[in-house]
Amino acid sequence: MGRKYAIRDQLSAHSVTFTIVNWIDIFIRDIYKEVILSSLKHCQENKHLQVHAYCIMTSHIHLILSVSEGELSDVIRDFKSFTSRQIKEILQDKTNPESRREWLLWMFERAGKKNKRNQDYQFWQQHNHPIELSTNEMIDQRLEYLPDPAGGYTLQPSRGRVCI
Repeated sequence: MGRKYAIRDQLSAHSVTFTIVNWIDIFIRDIYKEVILSSLKHCQENKHLQVHAYCIMTSHIHLILSVSEGELSDVIRDFKSFTSRQIKEILQDKTNPESRREWLLWMFERAGKKNKRNQDYQFWQQHNHPIELSTNEMIDQRLEYLPDPAGGYTLQPSRGRVCI
């Protein structure tokens, strides 16, 4: 039985949402947003990722992505794995001022222990809800859907819309 939301055409643009377990507001701190931004840049430079638009909300990220070659699923997997490890390292670093450190680590460890696919830690929810954007109309619809929040990060290069 296949998943309803799956990336079937690996080279098509897809709208995806990456959500933190338990909808925890982690991206209220710039240090965690910077992990996301630098990781997206790395994937663009080294993994053929094309970022058409994104919006970093406090507990999740909306993106419109494609790859020029390779598998979009692989890039997403690597991105989520790397960012999860990076943010865990930041949280474990006692020199980083984080008032919620113990609680955040406990929540991510708790989520990891509940999921058979993890050993001891889970940052991102498992599913990305990918939607293939096969027409210009669908792309425009998703671009309009992307929020424009105060205090969030977003970039829609084709429309010049940025919110941080």
